[in-house]
Amino acid sequence: MKAMRIISISLMLLVALNALVAGYLFISDPSGSKLQIPVTWLQHSPFKDFLIPGIVLFTVNGILNIVAAIFAIFKWKNWPKMIYIQGLLLTSWIIIQIIMLQDLNFLHYILAGIGILLMFLGWQLNKTKTLN
Repeated sequence: MKAMRIISISLMLLVALNALVAGYLFISDPSGSKLQIPVTWLQHSPFKDFLIPGIVLFTVNGILNIVAAIFAIFKWKNWPKMIYIQGLLLTSWIIIQIIMLQDLNFLHYILAGIGILLMFLGWQLNKTKTLN
């Protein structure tokens, strides 16, 4: 159980760090040029630039992952559920991104895998916590 908790915390902090940096760069420059991502990638989405996606990325996959990691570190109430929810949010983010961009790349596989792993770990930790 301890190893699963540590893996979960590590993955959430890794995702948070990446999301905070990318989200900030999209917010500070909605054209995407700071990340060398052309705004044309959004042609099949409802967005004209990366401002709104950047805000969502920064908040949902950045800040909320840090909050969930803190819950898990201190074992606050419902911490395994927070891990599960973050996995669900990350997986949903990736699915929506694939649909809107109409593109699939290696990073999508990695992040979807992390999201699914977080859901599994959160579910297992919640089940184990309930049994104890």
